[in-house]
Amino acid sequence: MHVSKEELLHIADLSDLIIEENEVDEYLKNLQEILDFANTINSANVDNLDITIGSNEAKNVFRKDEVKEFDNTQGLLQNAPSLEQNMFKIPKVVQ
Repeated sequence: MHVSKEELLHIADLSDLIIEENEVDEYLKNLQEILDFANTINSANVDNLDITIGSNEAKNVFRKDEVKEFDNTQGLLQNAPSLEQNMFKIPKVVQ
């Protein structure tokens, strides 16, 4: 696919880009390279390839969600600037 100067300026207008007259040739060259690369990727033969999601078979390992009792509540709260009903009291953040 070849991109004309008019098409480039139309795309720039839709994208709210300002392209100076002296930049048009460089933009055309870069856009053409991008489109050529996309065509190369689109024409790649992938018929005999396995389906993959990533480059390796690593999987996320999550720990089991378990409730644990915390025995030292007073030790945890001793450095709090202020407390209310045995909890941290923080400044209001929503108006």
